[in-house]
Amino acid sequence: MLKRLGRSRIIQAAVGLVAVGYLKLLRATTRFTCEPAGFPEAMREKLPVIAAMWHGQHFMIHFAWPKGASVSALISRSDDGELNARILERLGVTPIRGSGGQPSKQRKRGGVAALREMLRQLSQGSTVVLTADIPKVSRVAGLGIVTLAQMSGRPIYPIAVVSSHRIDFRSWDSASIGLPFGRGAMVLGDPILVSRDADEAALEGARQAVQRGLDEAHARAYALVGSRDPGSRSQQFTERPA
Repeated sequence: MLKRLGRSRIIQAAVGLVAVGYLKLLRATTRFTCEPAGFPEAMREKLPVIAAMWHGQHFMIHFAWPKGASVSALISRSDDGELNARILERLGVTPIRGSGGQPSKQRKRGGVAALREMLRQLSQGSTVVLTADIPKVSRVAGLGIVTLAQMSGRPIYPIAVVSSHRIDFRSWDSASIGLPFGRGAMVLGDPILVSRDADEAALEGARQAVQRGLDEAHARAYALVGSRDPGSRSQQFTERPA
């Protein structure tokens, strides 16, 4: 019964409206420190780019775009993905439905069509945002994001947006949701470029660079708000605040 209710368009629309209102409240009541200084507005002339984030740390990521920038985001075809897509649309972000994973499962998940759409959006000047993790494997970057960079010629930027006031969950992705009236940090990592003629070794090197860049961006962002990253490999099995 609850599952059917969760699929209701009316319920999803109502939840989406509440979620957008909450995110706007969170943005308005959080004092953010940006690193490097002047980011994200300074990124405007570099767009479009491929923005990499960790799953579970993505709820505030849209705070990091310059006002009015064209942004698209890869969203899974799951029921949760449908709700996320509705929220993003209300925030002015274009959802791209599909996900990566193993090649044998990509057609069912819409991965091939999603890749084509991400390439199209980049070619038209829209920044593309996606989680770098392998599906259901937290904090391990896959080859999908570096393949997108190789085919598009656009750089990958690791991004972390975190809050000192938050709820940390014991989920597979160590998800965190920010709370109002806290201190926040937005950290932009160094760009990762992938050559169009990159071989297997070069793609693996780029994948490792994305993973390392995201880990470093999150460690720095949490340090700026006086916390430790609850999803880091050293913290995943320690007690986390509720």
